Amino acid sequence: MNEARHDAAGQTAVPLGEDYPDIRAAIQQICRSYPAKYWRDCEDSGAYPDAFVEELTRSGYLAVLIPEEYGGAGLPVRAASVILEEIHATGCNAAAVHAQMYIMGTLLRHGNAAQKQKYLPEIAAGRLRLQAFGVTEPTTGTDTTQLKTRAVRDGNDAYIVNGQKVWTSRALKSDLMLLLARTTPADQVKRRSDGLSVFLVDIRESLGKGLTIRKIDAMINHQSTEVFFDNVRVPADNLIGEENKGFRYILDGMNAERILVASESLGDARFFIRRATEYSKERVVFGRPIGQNQGVQFPIARAYAEYRAADLMNRTAAALFDAGQACGTEANLSKLLASEAAWNAGEAAMQTFGGFSFAREYDIERKWREARLYQIAPISTNMILNYLGEHVLGMPRSY
Repeated sequence: MNEARHDAAGQTAVPLGEDYPDIRAAIQQICRSYPAKYWRDCEDSGAYPDAFVEELTRSGYLAVLIPEEYGGAGLPVRAASVILEEIHATGCNAAAVHAQMYIMGTLLRHGNAAQKQKYLPEIAAGRLRLQAFGVTEPTTGTDTTQLKTRAVRDGNDAYIVNGQKVWTSRALKSDLMLLLARTTPADQVKRRSDGLSVFLVDIRESLGKGLTIRKIDAMINHQSTEVFFDNVRVPADNLIGEENKGFRYILDGMNAERILVASESLGDARFFIRRATEYSKERVVFGRPIGQNQGVQFPIARAYAEYRAADLMNRTAAALFDAGQACGTEANLSKLLASEAAWNAGEAAMQTFGGFSFAREYDIERKWREARLYQIAPISTNMILNYLGEHVLGMPRSY
């Protein structure tokens, strides 16, 4: 192990890749109990990985970002990144748990004292699951400002919600849902981002009382659903922050989301690079290991280079976020670079394993399918490029 170094100011510098070693080791130990067969069986049956989620909950790793005063660990987002990265690097998948980390950030940063005291200790203890995020709609997609789900005030004590959400993962496995809905019609606001509000919807109380949730069969087992609201009554006390200011609250939480999801892609890249490297040494064709061929070796080496670059950007974004500084550019860049690094590493692994990459027992094809998602969601590569072009480089707005 490398010794700790010191920078010009005399501060101890932790060698890259070795931060939070105890957390890394603990996550690796947990994941050893959930081998590839466990995830294949979940896919075959369409099941939620309950045992995996429950063990991470009991161990406290899903509450690392919740402050100690509410029963969490109070660790920075970098620690959460390490957890998710290690889960994916072992071959497991954190999609079932990652939202429990970042969705609660909206409640933590913008909820009132009563809301935080009511929900955060229960979430930290694992007695409540807040891991459903109702934003995307069938007709608006990533254009959040045009969403059509409406929440209309009904007296002083409630809102009535009508509308539809889609690709709302884990809604059937969550107790609470963070919902973005329009509270002021779009033709009555100055800016499209105005007039949107954020609510905590208690799924347990609303299901069957105007709230309908249907599972969507998809290429990967992310427990995605479509959600229908038909005059669902939501208590006014469940409004997060101020009415009509919800878009800003959602954007605030998206930086954490992008940093954490990028960490999963980094873990995927590590998984593919490790497996491809090992196989290239073991597989002998024409009397020599296939890794001796540049056509096999170079794509893996390039994937490693892309992973290291993406890792540095992810660390930068996390450091800025944890310091309370603006990090929108870095969070978006991290998501872009990490998702592409994972995909390219996956392609290298597929080519290295050749026909065997399609055999489920090798677990390459499952991870390859899962890695592809992150170039589309939770934000697509093109949307990030649009953000960089317009807001960072100052080019004309693209359409």
